[in-house]
Amino acid sequence: MTGDQGTAAVDPKNLVVSVLKACQLMECFTREKPTLTLTDLTAATGMNKTTVHRLASTLIRAGWLTRGDGATYRLTMRPFRVGAVALAELSLRDEAVPFLRGLADRFGDTAYLMIPGQEGAVCVDMVQGNNPVRVNTVGVGTVLPYHTAAGPVVMLAFSEELRDRWLARTLDQYTSNTMVDAQTLTDRLDKVVRDGYAISEEDYLYGVGAVAAPVFDAQSEIAATLSLGGVNDGFRGSRLLEIIEAVTSSARELSTRLGH
Repeated sequence: MTGDQGTAAVDPKNLVVSVLKACQLMECFTREKPTLTLTDLTAATGMNKTTVHRLASTLIRAGWLTRGDGATYRLTMRPFRVGAVALAELSLRDEAVPFLRGLADRFGDTAYLMIPGQEGAVCVDMVQGNNPVRVNTVGVGTVLPYHTAAGPVVMLAFSEELRDRWLARTLDQYTSNTMVDAQTLTDRLDKVVRDGYAISEEDYLYGVGAVAAPVFDAQSEIAATLSLGGVNDGFRGSRLLEIIEAVTSSARELSTRLGH
């Protein structure tokens, strides 16, 4: 969907015109013109000086603009930090693709890349192997609860903020193997931290097993998980050990590429 199509699809009654104008104002700043005067902004946007002045004052108060030398305005680092989040996800997905393909090709199961979300782990990419029996319940865009499945459990294990928030709620039971007792789950999370990976055995979907490992960013925060999932019977014995080694080593190398 293009930007024009997305704008056309929005009900005008849901638009906040002042926000659109503020966005238009901020887009006036470029690498070639990092500082602009009130007159510059008025000419670039076609808005009157009073409106531009009010918008700029509001953006200064919000921390998005600051005063430059003389009677000029310039962007602060806040837009950069927000943009960096989007760039980081794009970079993460690009860097993760070879590892996803490598895991899927080697074992024939489905490899997943998940990132932390507000209400659970979000699957942002996946590569299916050649195994004729596939797990079709989890796809790109699926949000999985943090206390189930290998990827989400790894995120919960390595994030104190997620632990505090998630363990304070009533946990839903998905299968008979789902851990919903806070202390039992905490013990499992501590083991995941010690081991450096999580194994899922039918705790989210019956018949499905998985292995996941953490991917860390340059700040040593958990940025994502790499996981391999498939029919639970395929995650046993010596094959399980091979999967654990492959998933953890792939996650470590991806972390290194992200600056960890």
